[in-house]
Amino acid sequence: MLVPFDALQSLPQATLDNLIHEYLLSQIEDGSFVELDSDTMQQATAKCMMMLKKKELYVEYSEDDESIAIRSREEISRRTPISE
Repeated sequence: MLVPFDALQSLPQATLDNLIHEYLLSQIEDGSFVELDSDTMQQATAKCMMMLKKKELYVEYSEDDESIAIRSREEISRRTPISE
């Protein structure tokens, strides 16, 4: 299930920040980022938030294993068509 951006804005800011940071750390592990400092993390967090708003990234909740993660539009559309 995709979580709408409007619903994300009702989350506590710390919860949303932690979700974004977890996503960004996964990007470091796969080589998308080469370094991590507080300035880089702040910039990446702002960019991620903008990408969520523009529907380039989505928050997906899996009812099967009760997990939540940020996924790219391409990653999700490979599995299931995204309806606007």
